[in-house]
Amino acid sequence: MELLKIIMAVILPPVGVFFQVGIGMHFWLNILLTLLGYIPGIVHAIWVIAKNK
Repeated sequence: MELLKIIMAVILPPVGVFFQVGIGMHFWLNILLTLLGYIPGIVHAIWVIAKNK
């Protein structure tokens, strides 16, 4: 399951964050970061998934 979350974090970062923590502060922050730049969104998504194992 963790591998699926990481793959989703690379393809579509907000979806990976949603699978890990649901709709909350990290989800909305990730949407903002993804809109500002795709790479920051990926980094944040992977960080959230790794931190909340």
